[in-house]
Amino acid sequence: MVNSRDLDRDGTIADVKARYEDIARRSQAEARAWYESKFEELRVTAGRNADSLREMKTKIAELTRGVQRLNGEVRSATDQRCKLEAAVADAEQRGETTVKDAKHKLSELETALQQTKADLTRQLREYQELMNVKLALDIEIATYRKLLEGEESRLRAEGSFPTNSPLCHSQGGLTYGPEPGFA
Repeated sequence: MVNSRDLDRDGTIADVKARYEDIARRSQAEARAWYESKFEELRVTAGRNADSLREMKTKIAELTRGVQRLNGEVRSATDQRCKLEAAVADAEQRGETTVKDAKHKLSELETALQQTKADLTRQLREYQELMNVKLALDIEIATYRKLLEGEESRLRAEGSFPTNSPLCHSQGGLTYGPEPGFA
C-alpha cells in the first residue's frame, strides 16, 4: 500500500504539475496577447501623438515666425512713430519760430507804416504851406506886375518912358535888357 500511495501521490503531483503548466501556458499566452494588443494600441496612439506633435510643432513654428514678424512690425512702427513725433516737434518749433519772426516783421512793418504815414502827413503839410507861400508870392508878383504895367502905361502915355530902356517886361516880371522880340 505504500506503493500505491506513492504512485497516487506521484500521479497527483504530475497531474497538479500538468495543470499548473497548462495554467501557466494559458496565462503566459493571455499575457502575451494582452501585451501585444496593448503594445499595438500604444504604437497606434504613439503614431497619432507623433502626428499631432508634428502638427503642433509646425503650428508653433508658424506662430513663432508670425510673432517675430509682428514684433518686427511693432518695432518698425514704433521707430516710425518716434521719427514722426520728432518731425512734428521740429515742425512745431520751426512754425513757432516762423510765426514769431513774422510777428516781429509785421510789427516792424506796422511801425514803418506809421512812420511813413507821419512823414507823409508832415510832407503834405509842408507842401501845403509851400503852396500857400507860392500862391501868396504869385499873387504878390501879379500885383507888382499890374503895378509895373500900370506905371509903364502911364509913363508911355506921358512919353517919358523910353522903349529901348534896360527895364523891360517879361512873363516872370521885370528884367534888364531889351524886351524880347524888339531887338
